[in-house]
Amino acid sequence: MMRQSGRRQLIVAAFCWLAALNAASGWTAEPHAAAPGAVRIGDCDCWEQFFDTFPMRAPVLLMVENDPEVIDVDYWLDLFRRTHADAVTLAAGGYMAFYPSKVPHHYRSPYLKPGQDLFGTLAAGCRKLGMKYIFARTDGHAIHKSVAAAKPEWVAVDAAGRQRKHPNDADAYLTCVLGPFSRELMNEVHKEIIRDYDVDFIFCNRWDGMGICYCGRCREQYQKDTGREMPPTPDDPLVRWHREKVAELAAFWNCEIQKIKPGARFIPNSVCGPTAPMPGPELAAMVPFLIADRKARPNGDAIWRNGVYAKEFRAVLGRKPVLAGVNVGVGDNRFRWMDSTREPAELLLWYAEGIANGMVPRFTKHSGVVYNSVWEKPVVELFTWLHANERYLRNVAPIADVAVVYSQQTACNYGKSNVGERVLAHLDGFYQALLESRIPFELIHDELLDEERLKDFRTLVLPNIAALSDRQCEQIRAFVRRGGNIVATHETSLYDESGRRRNDFGLADLFGASAAGQEEGPIQNAYLNIEPGRNGVFHPLVRGLEEHRRIVYGGYRVPIWPTGPLVANPLTYVPPYPSLPMEQLYPRTPRTNLPEAIIRETEGGRVVYFPWDLSRVFRECQQKDHLALLRNAVEWANGRPSPAVVAGKGLVDVTVWRQKQSMTVHLVNLTNPMAMAGNIREIYPIGPLEVQVRLPVGTRAAAVRLLKAGKEIEAVKTPDGLRATVPNVEIHEVLAIDLEPLE
Repeated sequence: MMRQSGRRQLIVAAFCWLAALNAASGWTAEPHAAAPGAVRIGDCDCWEQFFDTFPMRAPVLLMVENDPEVIDVDYWLDLFRRTHADAVTLAAGGYMAFYPSKVPHHYRSPYLKPGQDLFGTLAAGCRKLGMKYIFARTDGHAIHKSVAAAKPEWVAVDAAGRQRKHPNDADAYLTCVLGPFSRELMNEVHKEIIRDYDVDFIFCNRWDGMGICYCGRCREQYQKDTGREMPPTPDDPLVRWHREKVAELAAFWNCEIQKIKPGARFIPNSVCGPTAPMPGPELAAMVPFLIADRKARPNGDAIWRNGVYAKEFRAVLGRKPVLAGVNVGVGDNRFRWMDSTREPAELLLWYAEGIANGMVPRFTKHSGVVYNSVWEKPVVELFTWLHANERYLRNVAPIADVAVVYSQQTACNYGKSNVGERVLAHLDGFYQALLESRIPFELIHDELLDEERLKDFRTLVLPNIAALSDRQCEQIRAFVRRGGNIVATHETSLYDESGRRRNDFGLADLFGASAAGQEEGPIQNAYLNIEPGRNGVFHPLVRGLEEHRRIVYGGYRVPIWPTGPLVANPLTYVPPYPSLPMEQLYPRTPRTNLPEAIIRETEGGRVVYFPWDLSRVFRECQQKDHLALLRNAVEWANGRPSPAVVAGKGLVDVTVWRQKQSMTVHLVNLTNPMAMAGNIREIYPIGPLEVQVRLPVGTRAAAVRLLKAGKEIEAVKTPDGLRATVPNVEIHEVLAIDLEPLE
């Protein structure tokens, strides 16, 4: 993995170049006569209009080789009409052209008849339907074997000097994305599509290739740029160099496209999580929106993962839209049965998580032939509902008091080869705890901790954000001085941004504790005593645990010593003791005064620090006691109820949004035996749920309605908002509140 400092030095130049190019040219989305909703963006004042008119239902049709002969174009145009599609992504070219391309060596579908133009026919038909934007999808990670024979210099080479055949298709070879293939063929393909067709964006799949190429040209360029020989196995410098070069390639393609049509843009396929290959903030500066290629939940993962993806993108994009790719077939990181149909319950719940967390929904179909149409009815019904309720789904901003920090530099420079356990499990554990606690929250990138980004939050959660720079530590201190609150765990701030261990926590002054040694673990059979205060009253941190006396500990801890008097010490350490032979199962030291939670009220805000892996062990072991500690820590630190408080049984994801003249509370019912892994096959409705909502200052409710139920409901006025009953939630219900100013 690469270091953050090196990544910034090498990649940021390419992204800044592209951002400067966009600013200089004035990014535009050219209007079309058949698309009155599309807008031209010539200056910053127009961005608001762009956001307000961006597509909200954007299907994806990825044609396959024989589609020119077998596809029913009328069926697809009718389906787009029935789903009220206002934009579309259509396969165009790259590996294979679905139009009569004139670019030399651009392999065309052999089923494309003379005079036939499948891509052009579909694109023109979509314009006639009034769609705002057309996305032309390209993919240049591979070339057909006939092209490889004619242009062997376009083929990627492995470290042994052998051409790289495609791992899934015997008729294809992988391409060298840094060589003439991308600068010649792919560039000409993009320009041809933009020049000859009424399209707005080039969306490129696998634009950064499939691994490092060791061809002579790449070796020579690497030697020239770095003074090093290419190592046979990719190391940090080689990975950094490759990322810099593909970022430059994206900027080049974008520039070439805009020379032909200033309103067009190159949109890369992308991810934004802790382990994403590109720095999130720089990626965000590159584009007016992004496409989240997260078509289904990964095998064995939680159904709420689509909400995570949405929050990760929003953390770096702000209000820039994110289009969610949702595959109607079965396909994850291991299995790809694209001509199948996902269970409707699984599909709709995956959609609900994306919509509730702010992504623009799409449906993706691979191949124009529908072998199993079970997906069609639920998709049409969902997209019809989306169209009918668009004004309540065109969000301006999320409403949340709590933000959970995530860190690419911690994943890269601290997590390294064990990033799953050392970084991602900590984040996932806190995510799940907040979701189960029904606390609306956002994710925030650790490179975006400035005052403007943090101004709407009261509490920052730092789940083992180990690698923080001095500047980032100071930003967190400044947040607390302004009245903000902190909940942190384990080794947060114990390492600098490059992954070097400090002598002490970078936030030791905030924590009120210093590191007293190296991390201990894995620890087995250790415990925590639940301790009352001197007056016999338990601290709110252990609310609900008062009668437990002792609860289980975690797996790793940082020895600490407090740097000031303890206001409360509700959790004390019971050191591990043997669990076998069973006759040895008794504590050698049943009680200590070693604190395992530091609780402080500073002049600015409140601070809770756990020196152990609380959120990681909760994600792994699902202990209710650990959930209580995580929930209590956030609620005590935050000091006031959430913007929406939901009471009633069930696992519910709660998100709150503000629109221009309304606010919404999304309730996604995750109550299901398959919620944490597997495939949702049946829905288990829940309800009633009592929802108490804090309204924006200076507003009152003009009307309250349930969007899925399709009816207005009564609400009771409260001192700062209202209270309403949602009688039933099957998959997804939205409490929509029309707002008007107070007189």
